[in-house]
Amino acid sequence: MTELHTMYRVMILYMLNRLEYPLTNTQITNFILEKDYTNYFTVQQTISNLLSSGLITAESTHNNTRYHITDEGKETLRFFSDKISPAIKQDISDYFAEHHYDLKEETSVYADYFKAAGNGYQVRCQIKNLDETILDLTLRTANREQAQAICANWKNQKDDVYALLMDQLLK
Repeated sequence: MTELHTMYRVMILYMLNRLEYPLTNTQITNFILEKDYTNYFTVQQTISNLLSSGLITAESTHNNTRYHITDEGKETLRFFSDKISPAIKQDISDYFAEHHYDLKEETSVYADYFKAAGNGYQVRCQIKNLDETILDLTLRTANREQAQAICANWKNQKDDVYALLMDQLLK
């Protein structure tokens, strides 16, 4: 069983190392479940183990978590990359090729909220391209429901909001 857990750990490290942007918990889990490598609980336990051992880091919002491989994770991957077969590496490459746009799009759009000083909430909405921030917008709302609504709508409205801002500011 330990050999299998090592393989799962290396698979996730390999996935995170292959891309220039982070992957979400959902993206990692979907790949592993879609390929029937293991079950949901094992994936979550493996991610937790990678976090606690410092091989990956997490960036969390109210609705998702994005993972990055650390330097220690890259070093570990160099030592243990033979723990996953060429067929699994090919599955990962094929999955990334098939879902590249969706994977990148999901991790380039960010929205989160937090309690503001005094009353209300601050909502931070971002669009990123790899490590470059394209738009970083922070809004104050009167209540949590408004903050949640903005976060929920940001993914679908980001292009319109960006275009409106650019149009208005470049007049």
